[in-house]
Amino acid sequence: MNPRLREPHIRPAAPADLEPVLELWASSGAEPTVTDAIEPLRALLGADPRALLVAESGGELVGTLIAGWNGWRGSLYRLTVRPDHRRDGLATRLVREGERRLRECGAARIDAIVVAHEEAAVGFWSAVGYERQGSRSRFVRDFLP
Repeated sequence: MNPRLREPHIRPAAPADLEPVLELWASSGAEPTVTDAIEPLRALLGADPRALLVAESGGELVGTLIAGWNGWRGSLYRLTVRPDHRRDGLATRLVREGERRLRECGAARIDAIVVAHEEAAVGFWSAVGYERQGSRSRFVRDFLP
């Protein structure tokens, strides 16, 4: 049976998924960050085993989303869908599952970290109900290992 005919299943990631997650991010053209490594992902799962969502189809990972909860606000990061599974609603399903999980935690506000120059990504987030916040800027400091 063609794996594309089965709807991908969304679930929390397991430790065995971490290498395939990194491979998916790299092969999908996701902008790399300092945290794209096994140890930061292990730390994420150690802090919150349900934070990293994966979409699986035919035994392969085809999508990811990090739905992080800091006790005050929810944040969505690393929405990635394998190119051959795009335009099928999977990204929206991942976002809705992340939102559901964060609302269960108590989130009254959820933000999404989006690469600003990726027009398709910006358009997607607008289409699923997120507003670009022009009055705020994100400041980041990386601590390299």
